Amino acid sequence: MKIIAGNSNLGIAEEISAKLGIPLLKSIISRFSDGEIRVQINESVRGNHVFVIQSTNPPAENLLEMIFIIDALRRASAEMITAVLPYYGYARQDKKDAPRVPISARVVANLLTAAGVSRVMVMELHAEQIQGFFNVPVDHLYSTPVFVEFLKNKIDLENTVVVSPDTGRVNRARSFAKRLNNLPIAIIDKRRSNPNQSDVMHVVGDVEGKNVLMVDDIIDTAGTITKAASALKNNGAKRIIATATHSLLSGEAIARLKNSPIDKLYTTNSVVIPEDKMIEKIEILSVADLLADAIRRVYCKDSISVLFD
Repeated sequence: MKIIAGNSNLGIAEEISAKLGIPLLKSIISRFSDGEIRVQINESVRGNHVFVIQSTNPPAENLLEMIFIIDALRRASAEMITAVLPYYGYARQDKKDAPRVPISARVVANLLTAAGVSRVMVMELHAEQIQGFFNVPVDHLYSTPVFVEFLKNKIDLENTVVVSPDTGRVNRARSFAKRLNNLPIAIIDKRRSNPNQSDVMHVVGDVEGKNVLMVDDIIDTAGTITKAASALKNNGAKRIIATATHSLLSGEAIARLKNSPIDKLYTTNSVVIPEDKMIEKIEILSVADLLADAIRRVYCKDSISVLFD
Protein backbone atom coordinates (compact mmCIF):
# COMPACT_ATOMS: atom_id res chain seq x y z
CA MET A 1 0.00 0.00 0.00
CA LYS A 2 1.13 3.51 -0.80
CA ILE A 3 -0.49 6.89 -0.16
CA ILE A 4 -0.21 10.15 -2.06
CA ALA A 5 -1.94 13.46 -1.40
CA GLY A 6 -2.86 16.49 -3.44
CA ASN A 7 -2.67 20.00 -2.05
CA SER A 8 -6.34 20.59 -1.22
CA ASN A 9 -6.30 18.90 2.20
CA LEU A 10 -2.78 17.96 3.22
CA GLY A 11 -3.70 18.05 6.89
CA ILE A 12 -6.12 15.12 6.76
CA ALA A 13 -3.74 13.20 4.45
CA GLU A 14 -0.94 13.57 6.99
CA GLU A 15 -3.27 12.41 9.78
CA ILE A 16 -4.28 9.34 7.75
CA SER A 17 -0.62 8.64 6.95
CA ALA A 18 0.27 8.77 10.65
CA LYS A 19 -2.66 6.51 11.62
CA LEU A 20 -1.61 3.89 9.06
CA GLY A 21 2.10 4.25 9.76
CA ILE A 22 2.79 4.73 6.05
CA PRO A 23 4.59 7.89 4.84
CA LEU A 24 3.15 9.88 1.97
CA LEU A 25 4.75 9.23 -1.40
CA LYS A 26 7.52 11.62 -2.33
CA SER A 27 6.13 13.77 -5.10
CA ILE A 28 6.06 17.23 -6.64
CA ILE A 29 2.61 18.73 -7.09
CA SER A 30 3.20 22.35 -7.97
CA ARG A 31 2.59 24.91 -10.70
CA PHE A 32 4.50 25.95 -13.80
CA SER A 33 5.10 29.66 -14.18
CA ASP A 34 1.94 30.07 -16.27
CA GLY A 35 -0.16 28.40 -13.56
CA GLU A 36 -0.53 24.95 -15.13
CA ILE A 37 -0.42 22.02 -12.71
CA ARG A 38 2.79 20.01 -12.53
CA VAL A 39 2.78 16.48 -11.11
CA GLN A 40 5.85 14.28 -10.68
CA ILE A 41 6.01 11.15 -8.50
CA ASN A 42 9.50 10.50 -7.17
CA GLU A 43 9.08 6.89 -5.98
CA SER A 44 8.31 3.66 -7.78
CA VAL A 45 4.67 2.56 -7.58
CA ARG A 46 4.91 -0.38 -9.99
CA GLY A 47 2.55 -3.15 -8.86
CA ASN A 48 1.34 -1.18 -5.81
CA HIS A 49 -2.14 -0.31 -4.57
CA VAL A 50 -2.03 3.49 -4.30
CA PHE A 51 -4.57 5.61 -2.41
CA VAL A 52 -4.89 9.21 -3.65
CA ILE A 53 -6.24 11.55 -0.95
CA GLN A 54 -7.76 14.77 -2.26
CA SER A 55 -10.89 16.80 -1.56
CA THR A 56 -12.30 18.26 -4.78
CA ASN A 57 -13.91 21.41 -3.39
CA PRO A 58 -13.39 24.62 -5.40
CA PRO A 59 -11.23 25.83 -7.03
CA ALA A 60 -11.55 23.32 -9.88
CA GLU A 61 -7.76 22.89 -9.84
CA ASN A 62 -8.22 20.54 -6.88
CA LEU A 63 -10.12 18.18 -9.17
CA LEU A 64 -7.54 18.59 -11.95
CA GLU A 65 -4.73 17.79 -9.49
CA MET A 66 -6.42 14.50 -8.64
CA ILE A 67 -6.98 13.66 -12.32
CA PHE A 68 -3.31 14.29 -13.16
CA ILE A 69 -2.07 12.32 -10.12
CA ILE A 70 -4.23 9.34 -11.14
CA ASP A 71 -2.94 9.52 -14.71
CA ALA A 72 0.66 9.68 -13.50
CA LEU A 73 0.12 6.63 -11.29
CA ARG A 74 -1.52 4.66 -14.09
CA ARG A 75 1.36 5.43 -16.47
CA ALA A 76 3.79 4.42 -13.71
CA SER A 77 2.19 0.93 -13.65
CA ALA A 78 0.38 1.13 -10.30
CA GLU A 79 -1.69 -2.04 -10.02
CA MET A 80 -4.66 -0.41 -8.22
CA ILE A 81 -5.56 3.25 -7.78
CA THR A 82 -8.17 4.23 -5.20
CA ALA A 83 -9.36 7.83 -5.15
CA VAL A 84 -10.10 8.89 -1.56
CA LEU A 85 -12.35 11.96 -1.57
CA PRO A 86 -13.15 13.37 1.88
CA TYR A 87 -15.34 15.80 -0.08
CA TYR A 88 -16.78 15.11 -3.55
CA GLY A 89 -17.14 18.44 -5.35
CA TYR A 90 -20.00 19.16 -7.80
CA ALA A 91 -22.20 16.57 -6.07
CA ARG A 92 -25.09 19.01 -5.70
CA GLN A 93 -25.60 19.04 -9.48
CA ASP A 94 -26.73 15.41 -9.60
CA LYS A 95 -29.78 15.64 -11.89
CA LYS A 96 -31.19 17.65 -14.79
CA ASP A 97 -33.66 19.75 -12.80
CA ALA A 98 -33.85 22.66 -15.29
CA PRO A 99 -33.51 23.10 -19.05
CA ARG A 100 -29.98 23.17 -20.51
CA VAL A 101 -28.03 22.34 -17.37
CA PRO A 102 -25.29 19.71 -16.93
CA ILE A 103 -25.28 16.74 -14.58
CA SER A 104 -21.92 17.78 -13.14
CA ALA A 105 -21.68 14.96 -10.60
CA ARG A 106 -21.76 12.47 -13.50
CA VAL A 107 -19.14 14.45 -15.45
CA VAL A 108 -16.76 14.29 -12.47
CA ALA A 109 -17.37 10.54 -12.17
CA ASN A 110 -16.56 10.13 -15.87
CA LEU A 111 -13.36 12.16 -15.49
CA LEU A 112 -12.12 10.04 -12.58
CA THR A 113 -12.92 6.80 -14.40
CA ALA A 114 -11.33 7.96 -17.67
CA ALA A 115 -8.18 9.00 -15.79
CA GLY A 116 -7.77 5.39 -14.67
CA VAL A 117 -9.12 5.11 -11.12
CA SER A 118 -9.81 1.54 -9.99
CA ARG A 119 -11.97 2.36 -6.97
CA VAL A 120 -13.50 5.38 -5.27
CA MET A 121 -13.85 6.05 -1.54
CA VAL A 122 -15.96 9.08 -0.69
CA MET A 123 -17.26 10.69 2.48
CA GLU A 124 -20.95 11.61 2.74
CA LEU A 125 -22.22 12.18 -0.79
CA HIS A 126 -24.90 14.83 -1.17
CA ALA A 127 -27.05 12.20 -2.95
CA GLU A 128 -26.37 8.50 -2.50
CA GLN A 129 -27.42 7.69 -6.07
CA ILE A 130 -24.23 9.36 -7.32
CA GLN A 131 -22.56 6.02 -6.62
CA GLY A 132 -24.41 4.75 -9.69
CA PHE A 133 -22.56 7.24 -11.90
CA PHE A 134 -19.38 5.17 -11.52
CA ASN A 135 -18.48 1.97 -13.35
CA VAL A 136 -15.94 1.10 -10.65
CA PRO A 137 -16.60 0.07 -7.01
CA VAL A 138 -17.55 2.93 -4.66
CA ASP A 139 -17.13 2.86 -0.89
CA HIS A 140 -19.53 5.41 0.60
CA LEU A 141 -18.47 6.43 4.10
CA TYR A 142 -20.64 8.21 6.66
CA SER A 143 -19.55 10.71 9.30
CA THR A 144 -22.50 9.85 11.57
CA PRO A 145 -20.51 7.52 13.90
CA VAL A 146 -17.91 10.26 14.46
CA PHE A 147 -20.54 12.85 15.40
CA VAL A 148 -22.61 10.45 17.50
CA GLU A 149 -19.66 9.25 19.56
CA PHE A 150 -18.66 12.84 20.27
CA LEU A 151 -22.16 14.18 20.97
CA LYS A 152 -23.18 11.44 23.42
CA ASN A 153 -21.24 13.27 26.12
CA LYS A 154 -22.01 16.79 24.88
CA ILE A 155 -25.80 17.14 24.75
CA ASP A 156 -28.74 16.49 27.05
CA LEU A 157 -30.32 13.47 25.38
CA GLU A 158 -33.32 13.59 27.71
CA ASN A 159 -34.58 16.85 26.24
CA THR A 160 -33.30 16.82 22.65
CA VAL A 161 -34.98 16.52 19.28
CA VAL A 162 -33.04 15.81 16.06
CA VAL A 163 -34.00 18.14 13.21
CA SER A 164 -33.53 17.76 9.46
CA PRO A 165 -33.11 21.23 7.86
CA ASP A 166 -34.92 19.99 4.74
CA THR A 167 -36.73 16.88 3.50
CA GLY A 168 -33.62 15.62 1.69
CA ARG A 169 -31.77 14.98 4.95
CA VAL A 170 -34.55 13.10 6.76
CA ASN A 171 -32.85 9.70 6.47
CA ARG A 172 -29.67 11.11 7.98
CA ALA A 173 -31.61 12.74 10.81
CA ARG A 174 -33.37 9.44 11.47
CA SER A 175 -30.01 7.63 11.60
CA PHE A 176 -28.71 10.18 14.13
CA ALA A 177 -31.85 9.89 16.23
CA LYS A 178 -31.71 6.09 16.27
CA ARG A 179 -28.08 6.03 17.39
CA LEU A 180 -28.79 8.61 20.10
CA ASN A 181 -31.26 6.45 22.03
CA ASN A 182 -34.12 6.81 19.54
CA LEU A 183 -34.61 10.55 19.95
CA PRO A 184 -37.66 12.19 18.34
CA ILE A 185 -37.18 14.02 15.03
CA ALA A 186 -38.59 17.12 13.37
CA ILE A 187 -38.36 18.44 9.80
CA ILE A 188 -38.03 21.91 8.32
CA ASP A 189 -40.31 22.46 5.32
CA LYS A 190 -38.12 24.48 2.95
CA ARG A 191 -38.64 26.05 -0.45
CA ARG A 192 -35.65 26.94 -2.62
CA SER A 193 -36.31 29.75 -5.12
CA ASN A 194 -32.77 29.97 -6.55
CA PRO A 195 -29.39 28.25 -5.98
CA ASN A 196 -27.96 29.20 -2.56
CA GLN A 197 -31.31 30.78 -1.61
CA SER A 198 -34.00 29.18 0.51
CA ASP A 199 -37.07 30.22 2.46
CA VAL A 200 -38.17 28.32 5.54
CA MET A 201 -41.91 27.69 5.56
CA HIS A 202 -42.65 25.92 8.84
CA VAL A 203 -41.44 23.33 11.34
CA VAL A 204 -42.99 19.86 11.22
CA GLY A 205 -42.71 18.41 14.71
CA ASP A 206 -42.56 19.55 18.34
CA VAL A 207 -39.47 21.57 19.32
CA GLU A 208 -40.95 23.85 21.98
CA GLY A 209 -38.83 23.82 25.13
CA LYS A 210 -36.42 21.32 23.54
CA ASN A 211 -32.74 21.36 22.79
CA VAL A 212 -32.25 20.93 19.05
CA LEU A 213 -29.65 18.97 17.12
CA MET A 214 -29.72 19.87 13.41
CA VAL A 215 -27.95 17.49 11.03
CA ASP A 216 -26.84 18.43 7.52
CA ASP A 217 -24.26 17.27 5.00
CA ILE A 218 -23.08 20.54 3.40
CA ILE A 219 -23.01 24.13 4.61
CA ASP A 220 -22.15 26.47 1.77
CA THR A 221 -23.51 30.00 2.26
CA ALA A 222 -25.22 28.92 5.53
CA GLY A 223 -28.52 30.38 4.34
CA THR A 224 -30.54 27.20 4.81
CA ILE A 225 -29.24 26.23 8.22
CA THR A 226 -29.42 29.73 9.74
CA LYS A 227 -32.98 30.30 8.49
CA ALA A 228 -33.89 26.88 9.86
CA ALA A 229 -32.36 27.83 13.22
CA SER A 230 -34.39 31.06 13.30
CA ALA A 231 -37.59 29.11 12.54
CA LEU A 232 -36.78 26.66 15.35
CA LYS A 233 -36.13 29.50 17.79
CA ASN A 234 -39.45 31.10 16.82
CA ASN A 235 -41.12 27.77 17.60
CA GLY A 236 -39.72 27.70 21.13
CA ALA A 237 -36.48 25.74 20.74
CA LYS A 238 -33.89 26.29 23.47
CA ARG A 239 -30.23 25.46 22.72
CA ILE A 240 -29.52 24.86 19.01
CA ILE A 241 -26.57 22.70 17.93
CA ALA A 242 -25.79 22.07 14.27
CA THR A 243 -23.67 19.38 12.63
CA ALA A 244 -22.43 19.34 9.05
CA THR A 245 -19.97 16.99 7.40
CA HIS A 246 -18.69 19.49 4.83
CA SER A 247 -18.40 23.19 5.70
CA LEU A 248 -17.51 25.23 2.61
CA LEU A 249 -18.52 28.51 4.28
CA SER A 250 -18.60 30.68 1.18
CA GLY A 251 -20.08 34.13 0.64
CA GLU A 252 -21.85 35.51 3.73
CA ALA A 253 -21.70 32.21 5.64
CA ILE A 254 -19.60 33.40 8.57
CA ALA A 255 -21.61 36.58 9.09
CA ARG A 256 -24.84 34.57 8.98
CA LEU A 257 -23.55 32.02 11.51
CA LYS A 258 -22.37 34.79 13.85
CA ASN A 259 -25.80 36.44 13.81
CA SER A 260 -27.82 33.23 13.96
CA PRO A 261 -29.31 31.53 17.05
CA ILE A 262 -27.04 28.53 16.46
CA ASP A 263 -25.03 28.00 19.65
CA LYS A 264 -22.48 25.58 18.20
CA LEU A 265 -21.57 24.12 14.81
CA TYR A 266 -19.70 20.82 14.80
CA THR A 267 -18.14 19.96 11.45
CA THR A 268 -15.36 17.75 10.06
CA ASN A 269 -11.99 18.34 8.44
CA SER A 270 -13.19 16.99 5.06
CA VAL A 271 -12.40 20.45 3.67
CA VAL A 272 -9.95 22.98 5.04
CA ILE A 273 -11.54 25.89 6.90
CA PRO A 274 -9.24 28.95 6.76
CA GLU A 275 -8.15 30.49 10.05
CA ASP A 276 -9.99 33.73 9.31
CA LYS A 277 -13.28 31.77 9.19
CA MET A 278 -12.74 29.86 12.43
CA ILE A 279 -15.16 31.63 14.73
CA GLU A 280 -15.87 30.54 18.30
CA LYS A 281 -19.10 28.77 17.31
CA ILE A 282 -17.26 26.30 15.04
CA GLU A 283 -15.55 23.14 16.28
CA ILE A 284 -13.86 20.66 13.95
CA LEU A 285 -13.95 16.88 14.43
CA SER A 286 -11.46 14.74 12.54
CA VAL A 287 -12.60 11.90 10.27
CA ALA A 288 -9.00 10.76 9.68
CA ASP A 289 -9.42 7.69 11.92
CA LEU A 290 -12.50 6.60 9.98
CA LEU A 291 -10.82 7.10 6.59
CA ALA A 292 -7.63 5.36 7.72
CA ASP A 293 -9.60 2.35 8.99
CA ALA A 294 -11.57 2.20 5.73
CA ILE A 295 -8.37 2.39 3.66
CA ARG A 296 -6.82 -0.42 5.69
CA ARG A 297 -9.91 -2.59 5.25
CA VAL A 298 -10.10 -1.99 1.50
CA TYR A 299 -6.42 -2.87 1.12
CA CYS A 300 -6.82 -6.04 3.21
CA LYS A 301 -10.06 -6.92 1.36
CA ASP A 302 -12.11 -6.72 4.57
CA SER A 303 -15.66 -5.41 4.89
CA ILE A 304 -16.08 -1.73 5.72
CA SER A 305 -19.78 -2.00 6.54
CA VAL A 306 -18.85 -2.96 10.11
CA LEU A 307 -17.65 0.60 10.60
CA PHE A 308 -21.28 1.76 10.49
CA ASP A 309 -23.15 -1.11 12.16
